[in-house]
Amino acid sequence: MIVGHGIDLQDMEAIESARIKHQGFPKKILTEKEFERYQSLSGRRQLEYLAGRWSAKEALTKALGTGIGKIGFHDIEILNTSKGVPYVTKSPFDGNIWLSISHSGNFVQASVILEEKDD
Repeated sequence: MIVGHGIDLQDMEAIESARIKHQGFPKKILTEKEFERYQSLSGRRQLEYLAGRWSAKEALTKALGTGIGKIGFHDIEILNTSKGVPYVTKSPFDGNIWLSISHSGNFVQASVILEEKDD
């Protein structure tokens, strides 16, 4: 059964502005493994990755009904399969997490659906 759904839309210019103003901004948002992937990217793709993780983590906490604050950015980790599909490897939710991240122009959007595990 679906127990939560969260969506987040983020302007990538706002993420870029935060990244320029605060050198440590990516490390505040990304776990160690996510940061390793971030560092392997460059240019626009690096910004898309950071903004995508921001948006996905926001969407997941919205699906949980908490928002960021009670749950921190480092409480959630999102990696990619060998085919590039994002998936959640760490979160406070114990069920199935369905995640989609999309980029278009200067925007990134993430959608998260939380589903109870069948026992």
